[in-house]
Amino acid sequence: MIDIVCFNGEKFDLGFSKVYSCNEFNIAYGKEDNRKLLENKRLDILVSPEKTRKKDFIHHRNSGLNQVLCKLAKKNNLAIGISFNDILKSKEKDKLIGRIMQNIRLCRKYKVKMVLASFATNKFEMRDPRDLMSLGICFGMNPGEAKKALNFNKKF
Repeated sequence: MIDIVCFNGEKFDLGFSKVYSCNEFNIAYGKEDNRKLLENKRLDILVSPEKTRKKDFIHHRNSGLNQVLCKLAKKNNLAIGISFNDILKSKEKDKLIGRIMQNIRLCRKYKVKMVLASFATNKFEMRDPRDLMSLGICFGMNPGEAKKALNFNKKF
């Protein structure tokens, strides 16, 4: 199991086989126009496509992903990242969790890879792999998907 963190310094060994830095992957964070990011074939992970969306629609969440973007991610072999750090620091956790759950359902339906990592900015924000796996299960992943999301392999 791997974890991806966004700091260079002392890291705790919490049971991960490898702890990577954000610099080792081609990572982009979600913006208003996620389509341009997903069309880039050099990208490895799109993290938090739901974060920049402000207002939800009447009948569904505005989660930053739809069927067109999921098909693009599948075609370009991109993974959608779920950041525990964003959830930890969010002021509106309920909306963010609902959007993440919708993105998980879309990724499952269109067979897009998912990455579940802490994306910690310091060593105290890192979490145990079993905690991240439990979080993924609570969000709607089955245990196999949650374990696979913690074992992401970089494109070469």
